[in-house]
Amino acid sequence: MTDNFPTLPAVDRRGFLRLGGASVAMLSTGATLSACELRGSSSTASDVLKIGLVSPQTGPLASFAAPDQFVIKHVTDSLRNGINAGGRTRRIEVVVRDTQSSPTRATEVAKQLITSDGVDIVIAAGTPDTANPVADQCEASGVPNVTTIVPWESWFYGRGGKSGVGFKYSTNFYAGLDDMANAFVAMYGRIDGSPKTVASLWPDDTDGNAFRNGFGSILTDAKFGVVDGGQYQNGVTDFSPQIAKFKAEGSELFNGIPIPPDFQTFWRQAAQQKYRPKLATIAKSMLFPAEAKALGDLANNIATLGWWIPTFPYKSSIDGTTAQELARSFTDSTGQQWSQALGSLYSLFEVCIEAFKAAGDPKDKEDVADKLRTLRYEGISGPLDFTTGPEPGVALQKCVGVQWRPSKQFDWDLTVVDNTTRPDIPLGGDLQPTFA
Repeated sequence: MTDNFPTLPAVDRRGFLRLGGASVAMLSTGATLSACELRGSSSTASDVLKIGLVSPQTGPLASFAAPDQFVIKHVTDSLRNGINAGGRTRRIEVVVRDTQSSPTRATEVAKQLITSDGVDIVIAAGTPDTANPVADQCEASGVPNVTTIVPWESWFYGRGGKSGVGFKYSTNFYAGLDDMANAFVAMYGRIDGSPKTVASLWPDDTDGNAFRNGFGSILTDAKFGVVDGGQYQNGVTDFSPQIAKFKAEGSELFNGIPIPPDFQTFWRQAAQQKYRPKLATIAKSMLFPAEAKALGDLANNIATLGWWIPTFPYKSSIDGTTAQELARSFTDSTGQQWSQALGSLYSLFEVCIEAFKAAGDPKDKEDVADKLRTLRYEGISGPLDFTTGPEPGVALQKCVGVQWRPSKQFDWDLTVVDNTTRPDIPLGGDLQPTFA
């Protein structure tokens, strides 16, 4: 579905590769990537707005950060002349820190950004292991922050959020459990034979327990039986007990939210032990091309959630780039396949720019935090509204149902197969069983 993008002015490949060669050290040390190169400039610190990006550049969650270098270059190139905020032109700088996929390190590097680098705002993406500790550190330090690719319930309640009050400095945009469940249940209802038992692989972590308590109840309310494989620790190497339980219960539908390495282990063992559900719907661990490629043929027709697809009819609030153009430019510049994290990361920068522009003084953290909580705009991820809830500071993204299919250009690509929850999004193909 993404093989026919229009030709567009891509980010210069040679220039991007030069950036990539130098940026490995930058990303690990937290060096600054500036939006413009002003030689001999007499600008002061007040003329510079620093955005701190925290993401899992390395470790088991690294696929969430795959587009980081490209997006930083694209955004800073577009903003090379600065932005008008607080009555004058301000330059944008980006400081990047790697969590190494560790929540503890996420806290540490967020603190470094705040105390050592003096950032004006912090952004983060990629599961509660990244977003939650970063947001907590920023909240404690009085620094505005925006996070994404973490279910809002995991972000809000996982951090002790008080309903109706929320947080002073923290905002988040992404889907919620209801949105995910609606997308999955819509696909379940279209499977031949109408199976009604869902095998569930939910780990003992923030996401897993949010699904156990929230998604499990939604399935029950929708008259689906839930077979919980039980709480397990991330990194387990033997899923035989869970597989045996799912087979014994005759669970023909499967749902899970394990970390990517654990799902790959589980799915290979399930194939060896001949557990073949009619439809597998996976959150978190089958969102990106790297995970599909790692499974090879076993990735075929695994379903997941689509919150940002290049065929979505949206464009950048920064420079007018369309979703299709952004994906094509990413591939042309890097030789890599687009992922949904591309749109989400780009939107983090859009949100920052919108808040800076709206603030009377973009260096006033209280002012920027207030503008984040009341922000409404449309950009590369479509409309984002932080004013309508379901809790203060949360902007919802509805998901479509997508499946991994063989691709002409790459090994695997996402195809939109169910748009029940978003009829405005075009279908790319028919829903097919994971195993017939």
